[in-house]
Amino acid sequence: MASDRRPEGSRGGGGGGAGRSKAGSFAESPAGRAAKRVVWAAIIIAALVFAVQGGQYSTLDLFRQSRQERVLTHAVDSLTSLVDSLKRYENRLEHDPALQERIAREQFGMVRGDKELLYRFTDSSAHSAGRSP
Repeated sequence: MASDRRPEGSRGGGGGGAGRSKAGSFAESPAGRAAKRVVWAAIIIAALVFAVQGGQYSTLDLFRQSRQERVLTHAVDSLTSLVDSLKRYENRLEHDPALQERIAREQFGMVRGDKELLYRFTDSSAHSAGRSP
């Protein structure tokens, strides 16, 4: 039966060695476990950072787009208000005779019928500036 025995350093399943390989001894030591934890923590942190900041649009891009959307919405609201006021003015201009008359008098110098005369006064210093004494 001596032939059934294996040498102590062989690969068999005998209980001759400590049962650990040299490569596994560092991983199972306290320093090895701490190193594994640090590596896994770094991998998880890197994955979280990529999930938040990575990809086509990062979180900062989303904040910038949100701010730009608020600015553009405000601009659209103010322009809508301006368009509404111009439409009201256009409607008044087409249908309000008093406004039409005021614009005709102020902008075009028009008078009403034969009852009114228009006098235009010029500045005498501007008129005489063209002549030499």
